[in-house]
Amino acid sequence: MVSAVLFVALAAVMALLPVPYVSWSAGATFDVLGEAGGAPVLKITGAPTYPTTGELRATTVAVTRVDSHLTLSEAFFSYWAPDREVIPREAVYAPGQDAGSVQANETQEMDISQLTAAAAALRAAGGKVTELPMVTSVSPGGPADGILRPGDLIEAIDGTSVATLSALTEAVRAHKVGDTVTLHLRRGAEKPQVQVKTTESNGSPPVPVLGITLQTGYAFGGTTITFATDPTIGGPSAGLIFALAAYEVLTPGDLVAGRHIAGTGTITGSGEVGPIGGVEEKLVAARAAGATLFLVPWQNCPDVSRIPDGIRLVKVASLSESVSALEALKDPAKESAVAGCS
Repeated sequence: MVSAVLFVALAAVMALLPVPYVSWSAGATFDVLGEAGGAPVLKITGAPTYPTTGELRATTVAVTRVDSHLTLSEAFFSYWAPDREVIPREAVYAPGQDAGSVQANETQEMDISQLTAAAAALRAAGGKVTELPMVTSVSPGGPADGILRPGDLIEAIDGTSVATLSALTEAVRAHKVGDTVTLHLRRGAEKPQVQVKTTESNGSPPVPVLGITLQTGYAFGGTTITFATDPTIGGPSAGLIFALAAYEVLTPGDLVAGRHIAGTGTITGSGEVGPIGGVEEKLVAARAAGATLFLVPWQNCPDVSRIPDGIRLVKVASLSESVSALEALKDPAKESAVAGCS
């Protein structure tokens, strides 16, 4: 009897013990060509737009929150459940991250994916896209804190145009530590000029820096392309669907042609598609939402072990390849040539 009681107590403790894993399952989907809260998800101004039919659904995964933990019993359940996956916690969350920092990172990734998707779509539609250095973060307490903002595009420094990240870096380093530089910005519809004092880097020897991080950003002339998405949804994996939706609206014809299409994949400003995580869970979510076609990055094909009934998988490497595949699938004489994951 004592052994039995100890066994039950030990089993209960083990069942409730937190383990260093998270669970992935099918998440929500949303139609980028549709509406959210009574307003269009996709809004384009300053360029001709065309009507669309059908759906282009972005897919997501539901993941254990950073401030929550799986118990051993929950991990076993998720491992054996056919529509769930168990992943080492460190593969999803960096050590020491809290809920606020995770949300901020995912929001930033979503914002960047929407910007690069807009650039890829506008380029593919024949529109004008200008590349410029873009501020992605500002060091708290640094010289640019309160002056520069994430999303600011830098056109020039001290009156000299800077079209690339390297050109901006060289222009800053041509100054001495403590010098004040004048930056010419694009901030939405405004073009302010601001002054920032350089500070020394942590390198050896120290060089002048502005206390910001940068990446390539894009300006679209008089065109604006925005996506109204749920603020709780983050990450870069909807980039391909954002780009396809913008391209569909910017071009005549009917690419989607009344079909229910879903997909996933990151996108670059030049239209290259990159891999994502949770592809099988996203397939389940897409089929539950009524999708019959699913666009998947070619790099993720090895991750697909099962495809839900009633959905066709199409592997793609770029925005242009996605457009060509969707056009071919409208023609019964060409659809057999469209490749899936084999």
